[in-house]
Amino acid sequence: MGSDPPHTPPPPPPSQPPSKPPSHNANGSNGSNGAGFHQEPDPEPEPLPPAPPQVAELVAACMRFVASKYKVALDGTPETLSLVDQYIREARSAYEARPESIDLVAPAVGAYLGEVMRQEFAAEWFADGSHEAWRLYFHNVYLAFNPVGMAREAITMKEEAGWNAHLTLDPAEREAIEERLAVMPDVDEDEYYLPTTRFDVITVVVETLRARAEASGTGDVTFTREDYD
Repeated sequence: MGSDPPHTPPPPPPSQPPSKPPSHNANGSNGSNGAGFHQEPDPEPEPLPPAPPQVAELVAACMRFVASKYKVALDGTPETLSLVDQYIREARSAYEARPESIDLVAPAVGAYLGEVMRQEFAAEWFADGSHEAWRLYFHNVYLAFNPVGMAREAITMKEEAGWNAHLTLDPAEREAIEERLAVMPDVDEDEYYLPTTRFDVITVVVETLRARAEASGTGDVTFTREDYD
């Protein structure tokens, strides 16, 4: 959704964990704080499978590009996207001199951005065929887009037709999302399409969709790739 500005993500809406019966140790104690109650920890989420090999190869290429230029290693966390922003700014100049360079840089940056988002928000790659057809499908909200398309737009600083950098949403949620994004702070042209901006926008979208799902009693609904066909 190439025209959406960044923000400082608000904290997620507070939630009250369901009450659970006390649990007791073998000796009859409940392992609690002495008040007779024990709060079971939330179960750890299942680890995501590895990225598809063609995505992992491009992620590794992005890491090499950035390490070669800045002597800093990317580690796949959102905090490293600021380094990718700087790499994109320099890639814009290279693109003006050699337009064909976008075909090398955009897939690598898009794969890295998409993989950061996949790990942060729980999503699934579709990475068959040409890069135009690639998608990132989210599991906990109905949301999909092409991170490679986002990377192309970051370099060209304009919408790239056919690359599906825009957000695929449930039509019933689109108005609420557009209203939420409309109140985000403006940014200058340099930042408009950068990876950190995209990540901030996706954070807002995911938080908004999750809050609405919880409020409607559908917070336990998940999605697979088949739901997007």
